Amino acid sequence: MTDDRFETQNRFRPEDRFPAGAQYIAGELRAGTSGRTHHVVDPATGTRVWTYELAGTADVDAAVAAARAAFPGWSGATPGERSDALHRFAAVLADRAEEFAQAESLQCGKPLKLSREFDVPGTIDNTAFFAGAARHLQGQSAGEYTGDHTSYVRREPIGVVGSIAPWNYPLQMAAWKVLPAIAAGNTIVLKPAELTPFTSLLFAMAATEAGIPAGVVNIVTGAGQDAGEHLVSHPDVAMTSFTGSTAVGKRVAELATATVKRLHLELGGKAPFVVFDDADLEAAVHGAVAGSLINTGQDCTAATRAYVQRPLYDAFVEQVAEVMASVRVGDPFAADTDLGPLVSAAQRDRVAAIVERARGYATVVTGGEPVKGEGAFYPPTLIADAPQDSEIVQAEVFGPVLVVLPFDSDDDGIALANDTPYGLAASAWTRDVYRAGRATREIQAGCVWVNDHIPILSEMPHGGYKASGFGKDMSSYSFEEYTQVKHVMYDNTAVARKDWHRTIFGDR
Repeated sequence: MTDDRFETQNRFRPEDRFPAGAQYIAGELRAGTSGRTHHVVDPATGTRVWTYELAGTADVDAAVAAARAAFPGWSGATPGERSDALHRFAAVLADRAEEFAQAESLQCGKPLKLSREFDVPGTIDNTAFFAGAARHLQGQSAGEYTGDHTSYVRREPIGVVGSIAPWNYPLQMAAWKVLPAIAAGNTIVLKPAELTPFTSLLFAMAATEAGIPAGVVNIVTGAGQDAGEHLVSHPDVAMTSFTGSTAVGKRVAELATATVKRLHLELGGKAPFVVFDDADLEAAVHGAVAGSLINTGQDCTAATRAYVQRPLYDAFVEQVAEVMASVRVGDPFAADTDLGPLVSAAQRDRVAAIVERARGYATVVTGGEPVKGEGAFYPPTLIADAPQDSEIVQAEVFGPVLVVLPFDSDDDGIALANDTPYGLAASAWTRDVYRAGRATREIQAGCVWVNDHIPILSEMPHGGYKASGFGKDMSSYSFEEYTQVKHVMYDNTAVARKDWHRTIFGDR
């Protein structure tokens, strides 16, 4: 592919929107102070589209100070006031929807139809959901549990939240980090991936436009080893939320533990896609292709391991290969594009290397060769005949690659599904309600779909088991991460000397 194949008119222009730099602190854009620059590259063409100065530790300090200064006022606002601000926020996002979609597709390489129909509307809906949820931060009802006292529970914000988001869904991850935090009354400093800062910056700017006070939402765009680690280690940051790889998550946990921070981790995944022999084969085939290729496979919940009961196995492999071959790879801004590039040439090369190693022990049924040209394109790839303990089955590839393995008994299918360190998402495909019920009970994952794979919604929690982390994004369950519970107890007797005092001095 060459650059002249790509439409370049009317695309998002970061230099117009972020003239002062890639840091958003106390309601204002500013340049970083690290002394190092970063080039944002269009992954479809390999061309630089923006250069900015990365955040340094001084920028993190300034952002945390801004968040700390904004905390008393924001946490002291009524739930109704925070709710009203979030409703205005959702309206601003809706007005800016096309700009967000253009920016997301430019920095990530995802097809514009995906940004328009998934990332942006999902973020608007999430904002509207938390606008309502902000008014329902309730504790346990009051009660006289001792007979002499009234007890009740308060839910209170934690303070300054320091969050780190990944590059695969920059806009949605910014929303998942920011919204429950600020709906609960916290303030936040978010570090997006340096590869993809555009929509995180636009999101924070939209918050200010909606009337959310300066300092409530701050963005520092810097490298993980300096800006990220300094944010997690900062003594004025009370909580850290991180989404990314399990390896980096372990480092984040180590840093957070040193300062006894609240910690929320959404880490890697290797989602099993279990097809029982009574499944609707056509539905399973289409679900597998869509579930494995969404966002070019750069999705922690993407279908990556298909386990197919032996009577359907051969037909499943054949039909998935046929559908994959029909997927249109090309310019993310073209209306007929189904699959865009990976986020970077480095990520493409990583995926290609894993597939190349798999040739030594498995069969590449379709795909498996990088697309020629400057962009970071990699075709839909189907792999069969791989051992269960092989790299392609066990490791997170994070590309448009699906590996298919057969199984015999239902016991085998569920055991194989659970046979990785991860547990973020899974799906089971069957017409049998009892098989479906067993799969949803026994598969170890934070989400198990039945006869579908990928849909998420604001009202339901998202989070993992095992090495996929702990804690929940979205839904009212996320408030468990972003609030602390306080027990308040009132004496109702007005008696100076309580009966229990005799355990310390005197007699009854």
